[in-house]
Order: sequence, then C-alpha cells, then structure tokens
Amino acid sequence: MTSSPWWAPDIHADRRPFLMARARMTAAVRGWFAARDFVEAETAILQVSPGNEAHLHAFATELIATDARRKLYLHTSPEFAAKKLLAAGEPRLFTFARVFRNRERGALHHPEFTMLEWYRANEPYGVLIEDCAALMATAAEAAGTRRFSFRGRDSDPFAAPERITVTQAFARYANIDLPAILDDRDALAAAARQQGIRVADDDTWADIFSGVLVARIEPQLGIGRATVLDEYPVSEAALARPTAHDPRVAERFELYVCGVEIANAFGELTDPAEQRRRFESEMAEKQRVHGERYPVDEDFLSALGRMPPASGIALGFDRLVMLATGASRIEQVLWTPVAEPQ
Repeated sequence: MTSSPWWAPDIHADRRPFLMARARMTAAVRGWFAARDFVEAETAILQVSPGNEAHLHAFATELIATDARRKLYLHTSPEFAAKKLLAAGEPRLFTFARVFRNRERGALHHPEFTMLEWYRANEPYGVLIEDCAALMATAAEAAGTRRFSFRGRDSDPFAAPERITVTQAFARYANIDLPAILDDRDALAAAARQQGIRVADDDTWADIFSGVLVARIEPQLGIGRATVLDEYPVSEAALARPTAHDPRVAERFELYVCGVEIANAFGELTDPAEQRRRFESEMAEKQRVHGERYPVDEDFLSALGRMPPASGIALGFDRLVMLATGASRIEQVLWTPVAEPQ
C-alpha cells in the first residue's frame, strides 16, 4: 500500500501553510537583497563540472549537437557560475538556485532543492555573519514566528549568533585538542574512539573529523540562538583561503540553527594553481572511495585568476523554511517534491 501523492488535495491542504510561509519568506529575502544593492542572477544549471568535492554526487546528462555529443552535469551549487560573474565585474549578487545532489534523501535532504547563494566582492567574510543574522530575522518576520524549531530544539532568530572556532568546539564538546593532531590520522582516531565514536580501518583523517563533528559537536550547536562555527582546517575548506593569522585554518564558517547546518561561507580562494591542486586532490579521493571523478572546469580556473577578493555563502533555503515553520521533513516545504522510487 502506497501513501497518497503530494498533489492529493488533502495532502496539499496540510502542506499549504508551509508553502505560503515559504512564498512570504522568498519575497522578503529578495527585498532584503534589493535594499542592499545586490543584483539577482540566474545561473545556468547545466555545467561542464558539477563541483569537485569528493563526497558530492551529481546527476549527469548529455548535450547532443549536430556533430558531437558532450557529457554535462546538473550543478550541485551555482558557485562556479557566480564566481565567473564576479570576475566579469559584478560587485554584489545573489541567486535562488535550483541545485541537484544525488544519493541524498532524508528529513533534511532532497535530490533537488533551493540554494540561496550570495557574494560580495572586496568585502571581508565576517560581513556574511551579519548578513545571516539579519536574514534570519527577516525570514522569521515574514513567516510570522518568534522562534525557529526542529525536533524539540528551539532557537531565537532575533538573537545575535554565537561565534566559536572549530578548535574551540572540538575542545568543548569532544575534549580533543585539534591543532595538536591536525595531520595525524592515528592520533585523531584514538581521540575519537575515546569519545565512543566508531572508526573504520580505512577511514581517513577527514572521515574521522566528520564523524566527530556529526556525533559530538553538531547536536550542540544553534540551541537557544544560532551558532557560527568558524575557522575550519584548510583540508576541510576546498574553496576557501587560509586565514591571515594561521595558515592551517581557513576562512570558512558554517551556520547552525537547532542543531541543523543551514549555511556554508568562505573567504574565497582566488589562486588558480592552488585551487587546481585542491580539486585534483578531491577527485583522487573521489576515485578512491566512489570509483569516479568529475572534470575540472578550466573556464572557472581562468576566471578565478581575474576574480577580485570576495566572500560568498550558500544557504539551504528549504531548511530555513523548515526551521521557521516547524516542518519536520523537507518535502513539507517543497512545492513539488521529487517522487519517491516505487
């Protein structure tokens, strides 16, 4: 016996309040950006490369011309296209992008979803934290709520976010001195096991880092107010530049609300050679683990050499709607969810 489809009138009636809140939030966010001289860009979904992070999985398709066929991908983020626009001279831009990620489905994941991304040329990435705080308040007002909630956890969208570094979070919530074992896989594995976290023999340093983050740290973040988790190890920030005060960590933060990660921000890396090295490293890991790799967008690397210093952020808009409306599953806030396999 199968459940009713999302378009059944009774199912739609249950979802409609969430969707109406989504519509108000979308309009309010667009207004917020317009008031700050951002231009809304529409980036192409079909790309030469969907992104070059080892554990992101794309949807592939084929472009058929009169004399040739070419493999293309549905983008996992509008980032490459947006940065080309920065190189072209756009100073501030945002986009509500439909993006696609394969092998992802659950309460907080959907194969097709909306990424709100925005970029500021010649501005420090700390400004993006101020943007996040203002946008959370704007979204809450549009949704008609004074609190965000998810699975029994609450957060005040009008409170200033807490800002802690990854190093501080590992020490506080996992009793791990991360700087002392930044490239020591065995030491990190031993520390993780002391926390009761399972570590497989073939887990890399990055795998163990992610395991600790998910098991011990993320559930503690964004409770009561949002948390900005700042300064990731450079190895965990493939498109971010190192910080000025410590080359071992990057200008990368993630925004957490109610234990849910909703945004990922970078002080953008603009060194094409270093970016190529990182892409190749990521694709080598993807080949090792998943048996495939994606091409590098050479046009993107060329644009990167002309791109001004910039800061950018990707925010999962569907998750923001979930938090503002109290929805428990992402399908509740999507107008037309992708059908489940039968």
